[in-house]
Amino acid sequence: MQNKSASQQIIMGVDPGTNVLGYSIICTDKNTIRILTQGVIHLKKIENHFHKLRSIYDNIDMIIKKYNPVSLAIEAPFYGKNIQSMLKLGRAQGTVILAAAHHNLEIIEYSPRKIKQSITGKGNASKAQVAYMLKSIFQMQTLPEYFDETDALAVAVCHYNSIKKFTIKTTAFNNWNDYVKSNPEKIVKNLNK
Repeated sequence: MQNKSASQQIIMGVDPGTNVLGYSIICTDKNTIRILTQGVIHLKKIENHFHKLRSIYDNIDMIIKKYNPVSLAIEAPFYGKNIQSMLKLGRAQGTVILAAAHHNLEIIEYSPRKIKQSITGKGNASKAQVAYMLKSIFQMQTLPEYFDETDALAVAVCHYNSIKKFTIKTTAFNNWNDYVKSNPEKIVKNLNK
């Protein structure tokens, strides 16, 4: 990944979890997005919660070293009925953030509603609707087995959509002469002479 152009940006998306954690790495270049890798980290068989956290850290660290992303987009935990589940999910998210911070990545957190809105246009879309929209966008032959994987891709694409809005540069010109000087390629010469 070392020979990328200045316009390319590699973004890591993570859907944190303590049983299944989804991840995705995308490469953006101008108005195109390519999926470099995506998958899940299976943690269910690890009984000790702290050993799960170590496995999360080690796997995320390895993925970051392999793909060299510049930023981590991560889904924020949302309040559920089970406080213990939310606490464990928050620890998993914190572990991913720590691995990213260790590599000096830019870290951005998005709410589930913001992610769904960015992908489907509806903040209350289901996981299946998000997955099918991504399948269409990336022309996937089949959907991944786990929604955690498409959720991770969704958060990475959400971040790309967010930064794309803010990187459009506009220049104010005081008069037409300034505009012409800055855009000579847009001047059409009189072809009738």
